[in-house]
Amino acid sequence: MKRILAAGIPAALFALGLVLLGTGLLSRGSALDLASRTVPILLFVAAMTVVTELADNAGLFSLITARLARLGTRAGPGGAESGRIIVLWLLVVALATICTVFLSLDTTAVLVTPVVVSLARHTRVAVLPFALATVWLANTASLVLPVSNLTNLLAQHQLNVSPLGFARMLWAPAVVGVAVPLAFLVLIFRKELHGRYAPTALPDVVDKRLLWISGATVTLLLPALVSGVTVAIPASIAALFLVLMFLVRRRSAVRWKVVPIQPLLLTMGLFLVVATLHDHGLGNALARVAGSGVVLPSLLQLTAVGAVSANGINNLPAYLALEPVAGSPVRLAALLIGVNLGPLISPWASLATLLWHSRLKAQGITFPWPRYALAGLCVVVFLMPAAVLALWLSAGMPG
Repeated sequence: MKRILAAGIPAALFALGLVLLGTGLLSRGSALDLASRTVPILLFVAAMTVVTELADNAGLFSLITARLARLGTRAGPGGAESGRIIVLWLLVVALATICTVFLSLDTTAVLVTPVVVSLARHTRVAVLPFALATVWLANTASLVLPVSNLTNLLAQHQLNVSPLGFARMLWAPAVVGVAVPLAFLVLIFRKELHGRYAPTALPDVVDKRLLWISGATVTLLLPALVSGVTVAIPASIAALFLVLMFLVRRRSAVRWKVVPIQPLLLTMGLFLVVATLHDHGLGNALARVAGSGVVLPSLLQLTAVGAVSANGINNLPAYLALEPVAGSPVRLAALLIGVNLGPLISPWASLATLLWHSRLKAQGITFPWPRYALAGLCVVVFLMPAAVLALWLSAGMPG
């Protein structure tokens, strides 16, 4: 019953959006403007999900993680190899960060989480430091490039900047977004990260040619995503190519379930609902609490409103609701800090968090939400001011 309800919510929300459009509560002009901004982004999300799911089916991510586990090991007495747990953890941190930056936070939540959990279990180390690092970085490492987060792609459209221009604007708070959560994790799990582990054997590869094809496709795709070309184009080309390769070599892997239909319906429904609310005065109401200006207290205020909104309703509608009151590139960057780095408290704050939790449950691991919320709150209290201060200093804003 729970699964049926969970599956029905995205469809119901999307249907509600269509009703709002059909009854005229959402104006046709607002709907067309929304479509021009979001359809290419949603196409990118669908294409990237197909690419990463098929690449994972080929064994690419399992192989990468297993090879990471063997880095930094050395032979001990009797020839047995072992490595330091903290080094293994840092390698997983690097994998989660790179995957988030170049492939998106949802990819990290969906694909890296089960691989990391399996890696921790096979090396007989504590799972929680690895699992929590994955979900925190899936959110907080998603600030530096447009492709890292759907909110970034929406903001890039508004800012009209290249991926490198986007990175130049947000590099300082992006560094803080990775450093602060990692510092907390090291402090919390200092005992669990001490000691040594035995590396795992490399996984068996069923189809080496398919593995190499998938690896080459992902490798070529990464620079294309930051080239300045509309990201939906290279992602769609890569997705179509891999689908054709799998149809030839492993037809059973090409199924409709690789397309993220439910997340897309949920996202489109949220977009339509928020656009309707904006047609009826939401922007004026938010302007009173979001503040104005680019002095440090004003930026902190907007970031706080963004973080609270993301944890209250979800980061995507929170961004769309607050974007019109941002008013300038620096304030838009402050909003992104709130909706990207802030969703560490509630389970619904970002889709990536929900995906992460569902993957943990599938692996038989339980992590109570109250503990998750308390740990996330402790991080956010320090992370938000530090990231905004980094933005303010790097942008040379007035005090």
